[in-house]
Amino acid sequence: MSTDKADGAGTGGAGDEAAWQDLVARYALPSGAAGVAPWPEREELAPPATHVPGPDRARVVRPATQPPVPAASPRPSADAADDTAEDHFIPPPPPPLPHLDPIAKGAWAALFGGPAYLLATTLLGWTIPGWAALIAVVAFVSGFTVLVLRLGDGPSRGAGPDDGAVL
Repeated sequence: MSTDKADGAGTGGAGDEAAWQDLVARYALPSGAAGVAPWPEREELAPPATHVPGPDRARVVRPATQPPVPAASPRPSADAADDTAEDHFIPPPPPPLPHLDPIAKGAWAALFGGPAYLLATTLLGWTIPGWAALIAVVAFVSGFTVLVLRLGDGPSRGAGPDDGAVL
């Protein structure tokens, strides 16, 4: 039994090629019956105007120049200050930073203080005793641990009645 069908009923074959050629031939023809456009006549576009080569008088191109620098800039008037204040967005003052309790302050100090001590003594060429290096590393690890444990999974203290997008 042959799988090649010449009548175009199967996949591939002369029928598909003929349908494709028909689509390509009708691509540029207007849609609708007997060449009538499917939109109102008032929406027809005018054919593009032919362009006559020559200089375009509507557009003038000048070389870029630096604006002259005034010798002494006068102090802006009060009206100018009002105009600039209205034209620019001035953001509201940021909210105050949260106040840390002594445990959080100590954890941050240990987190940054341990590596800072090791870095400073190394850069200055000092000899670091083994117990001091151990205390610096333990301070770093303990500061990190305290900060992570204090994060918590509960809602924030100032969350209010709205839980947001809780899944």
